[in-house]
Amino acid sequence: MPVDVETAIEINRPRAEVAAFAADPDNGTAWYVNITSVEWVTPPPLAVGSRLAFVAEFLGRRIAYTYEVRELVPGRRFVMSTDRPFPMETSYSWEDTLSGGTRMVLRNRGVPSGFSRVTAPAMAAAMRRANVKDLQRLKEVLEVGSGRSR
Repeated sequence: MPVDVETAIEINRPRAEVAAFAADPDNGTAWYVNITSVEWVTPPPLAVGSRLAFVAEFLGRRIAYTYEVRELVPGRRFVMSTDRPFPMETSYSWEDTLSGGTRMVLRNRGVPSGFSRVTAPAMAAAMRRANVKDLQRLKEVLEVGSGRSR
């Protein structure tokens, strides 16, 4: 069973600022609730083909995986994928809102294998909860950090 989780949030900051912060791997632990570390496998700057090693705590387990950047359109779209622990793609997209802020969409999709296949529905629900928390944390970091909390 495929997993496809999409969440969105409006952040009261300009699109270029939100996109630059969210797409910077060095900021990953500042807003991802479950990410404990991010290390560059290939040297910066971020580009298509860059590889990043992530360590996360998810559903009570430590998970280590390496993402490869597949698409990078600064300020618009960012896509990474990994094959482990199962094939997964994570994408971010950003668009301007009428109020001058940014609508960010975070999407995770993949096809679990092995035992993960059995737990896919529970995994999708846990991902959705985590993604909502991640986007809320990103909003807080960017709005409070800029002195523009709502």
